[in-house]
Amino acid sequence: MTAADRPVVVDIASRRREGRRPDRDDRPAPLLRKIYGEILRDERRDQDRTLDDVARTVGMSKQYLSEMERGRKEPSSEMLRSVCDALGMPLENLLARGVRRLSAPRPTGQHTVTGPPRVELMAA
Repeated sequence: MTAADRPVVVDIASRRREGRRPDRDDRPAPLLRKIYGEILRDERRDQDRTLDDVARTVGMSKQYLSEMERGRKEPSSEMLRSVCDALGMPLENLLARGVRRLSAPRPTGQHTVTGPPRVELMAA
């Protein structure tokens, strides 16, 4: 039996006492605004466009767009649509790419989580 095949034993009671959910890793999920910002930045760079160019097209400041791309501003849905329109990207594409990034495996220490945790419950 390889290490990957061995079940993981989790003491659910102690995790609940500590305020942690037993079915999640200990790292917080990334914020949606950060994910959307990364996607918008990637799309803008793929098109070889500058912050200034896209910001002018949308009618916002370059600084605000930069803050959006770094996940520091929580843009409204209208603002997200405007930036997507300026990039020629449907808003639905941004949302779908965000879902894929949220559900992608996240590294946890020495290994990467690639599916639901394998947990074996044991009576105490």
